[in-house]
Amino acid sequence: MSRNALNQTRTASSTLRGSRSRLLAGVFTLVLAGGAVGAFVIPETVTPAFAQLSTNQPAGTFSFADIVEKVSPAVVSVKVKKDEEQVAANGDEDSLGGQNVPPQIERFMRRFGFGPGSPGGPDMGPRRGPGHRAVVGQGSGFFISADGYAVTNNHVVDGASEVDLTTTDGKTYTAKVVGTDPRTDIALIKVDGKSDFPWVKLAEKAPRVGDWVVAVGNPFGLGGTVTAGIVSARGRDIGSGPYDDFIQIDAPINRGNSGGPTFGLDGEVIGVNTAIVSPSGGNVGIAFAIPSETVSEVVAALKEGGQVARGYVGVQIQPVSDDVAEAMDLKQAEGALVAQVQPGTPGEKAGLKPGDIVTAIDGATIKDSREMSREIARKKPGTTVKLSVLRDGKAITVPVTLEQLPTNVASADKAQGGEEREQGARDVPRLGLSLAPAKGVAGAGDIGVVVTEVDPNGPAAERGLKAGDVILDVGGKPVMTPADVRDGLAAAKKDNRKAVLMRVKSEQGTRFVAISLGDQRG
Repeated sequence: MSRNALNQTRTASSTLRGSRSRLLAGVFTLVLAGGAVGAFVIPETVTPAFAQLSTNQPAGTFSFADIVEKVSPAVVSVKVKKDEEQVAANGDEDSLGGQNVPPQIERFMRRFGFGPGSPGGPDMGPRRGPGHRAVVGQGSGFFISADGYAVTNNHVVDGASEVDLTTTDGKTYTAKVVGTDPRTDIALIKVDGKSDFPWVKLAEKAPRVGDWVVAVGNPFGLGGTVTAGIVSARGRDIGSGPYDDFIQIDAPINRGNSGGPTFGLDGEVIGVNTAIVSPSGGNVGIAFAIPSETVSEVVAALKEGGQVARGYVGVQIQPVSDDVAEAMDLKQAEGALVAQVQPGTPGEKAGLKPGDIVTAIDGATIKDSREMSREIARKKPGTTVKLSVLRDGKAITVPVTLEQLPTNVASADKAQGGEEREQGARDVPRLGLSLAPAKGVAGAGDIGVVVTEVDPNGPAAERGLKAGDVILDVGGKPVMTPADVRDGLAAAKKDNRKAVLMRVKSEQGTRFVAISLGDQRG
C-alpha cells in the first residue's frame, strides 16, 4: 500500500471513531435525561395544599424547592412544658429534654447498646438542670386540617402541662391534647379559634423502597429544617411492640425531629418521624417513621373518642420459623403460632390451644404473628372473627368474639426467678441443659421443668434457652421432671421427626423453641 493510501485509511478510521464517540455520548446523555425526567414526574392534578414539581426545570437541575415551599407552612415546632413532679411520676429521671422515653424506643436502643441518656438515645432536647420546677422539651408536628388539628408523637406531649405550636412565620399558638396512643406513639393535638391553617394530607398509597422523601422538622430546636433522602426499607420491626411496621429512611433526622412529617414527591405525608439510631447523637442515615396508613387509622380513632379501641384475643403468639415448621411437619413456614392462651380471655373462651397455628382471619391469609397482631388490632371490640387454624395437622375454623384490648397488657406468665440450682438436678447432656422439677426450685412455680444451667456450646444455647427458663411441654406433652423431657425427645426421635417443639416460659413470655434432633450431642 502506498503512503498516500495509508494516510487516507488512517483519516477515515479516525473520522469513524469520532463519529462513534459522538454517537455514544449522545445516547448516554439521552439516557440520563430520560431517567432524570421520568424519575420525578408526578400527576399534574393536586390540591393547592400540596406540592407540584416544575416541568420546566432542565435535566440535572432537579430541586425540592417547590415541594418545600408548599408544605413547610403546615409544619410546626412543638414546645411542651411539664411539671417536675409529673416528670418524676412518669419515671422520667433518665429522659432527655424532660420528655418521656417511650418504653418501645428504650428497648430498641438497648438492642443496639444505646440507652435513653446516651448520645444515641431518642431524639430529644438537652438535659434539664437540677432544681428546675418546669421542664421544657421540643419536637415537631404538622397540621392535617384547616381547623387546627395537628399530629405529633405521643412521647413529645406525654404528661405535658402546656403545648405550644410555632409556625414557620413565627406565630405561636396554644394547643390542647385531643388524644394519644402510646402503642403507636401517635398524638392528636388541636389549636382552637382559627379555621384557615395551612395543612397537608396523609398519603393513602405506601411508598416504595428507593422513593425520594423530604423531611421537615425542628432538629435541635432550629425549626423549619429540610432534609432529603430515600426510603431505605419498609416493614421494619424495631422491637417496640406487636404493631411495628416502620418505614426506614436515610433523610438526615436528628433530635427534635420527633413528630415531624416525611413527604413524598407529591407533597403528601408518607410517615411521621419517631426514632433514630445513632452512636454519636447525630444522624447516621438510619431513621424510622410511622407509616401514614397507621397514622390515619389512629388519628381517626383519637378524633372520634380520644383513644384507640383495639380488638383483643388474649393469646401470646410467635412466628412460624423454618425450625418450627420442620418440627410440625408443615410445608411452609407461615402463620402465627399460639404459644400461650391467657385465662379468661376471648381466645380461651373460643377454645384456642397452645400449638395452634392461625393461618387466616376471615379468609385473609396471615403470613406471620406480626400481621395477625395488626389485623386483630384493626378490628373493633365485639366483632366476631373466624380464625383458620391448623391443629395437629388438621384445618379447623375457630370463631372468636373480640374484646377491648386492656390498657396494660403485661407479658403473660413471666418466670419468677428460677436461677437457683437444685442439688438433685438431673443433667440432659444431649441438649446441653441441667434441669430440675419446677416444684423444687424457689419461685419457679408448680408446673414444668426449670433450666438450671446451660452449656454455652450446646444446641439449646444456640436456640436461646437460658438458666431460669421453664420448659412446659415437649412434643405437645406436659413435662414435670427431667425424665419427662428425655422421654419427649426419645418419642420424637422414634417417630422419625427431624425436630421437636418445646414450649418454654421465660421473662419475655411463653414461646415455642424448635430443637433439631440431629443437633443433639451426647
